[in-house]
Amino acid sequence: MSNVINKINDQYKKKAVVDVRSGDTVRVHQKIREGGKERIQIFQGLVIRTGRKGSHTSRITVRRIASGIGVEKSFLLHSPLVVQVEVTKRSKVRRNYLTYMRERTGKAARLSNVDFDREAVNAVHDEAAEAEEAKLKEEKAKEAAAKAEEKAKEEAENEAKFEAATASHDQTDEKSADVDKPAKADKKAKEAEEKTD
Repeated sequence: MSNVINKINDQYKKKAVVDVRSGDTVRVHQKIREGGKERIQIFQGLVIRTGRKGSHTSRITVRRIASGIGVEKSFLLHSPLVVQVEVTKRSKVRRNYLTYMRERTGKAARLSNVDFDREAVNAVHDEAAEAEEAKLKEEKAKEAAAKAEEKAKEEAENEAKFEAATASHDQTDEKSADVDKPAKADKKAKEAEEKTD
């Protein structure tokens, strides 16, 4: 029975995930759906907890300070919504749960850095996730192109309207000038007659 459960669980596991430890500073790229649109949001912070490392439900809790308020988010590493986890900094810690970091702010919240091979740690290629990210970028590019095309059409329409308005305005000016010319000529003739008298 447990073999069947393990097989089912393994179906939902990613082929490889980044080795994230407590005390790491990570950038988590998460896919967010808003109505019919999808975008990728990046959440950067300190990993204060890791759990169930070998399981398909392995999770990390990331904490960051946003506008003076502590924000914590838990991410399932094998979730299809987590596109990429990137370790930016590794710190020396002696615990798995860094709950004491919640009370600390400013200089007291600093951890001592540990040198690590950043490229080797982050060199996990999930082809499905990369394809998904490329697809999202393509969709964004298409949307931008469609918006640009729409804007160009709108500008062309506005320009045509402007030209039509100036042309009609010029025509009315010419007509009024033609009407004014005989009146001006009559006025000049009267003035000339008055001078001669």
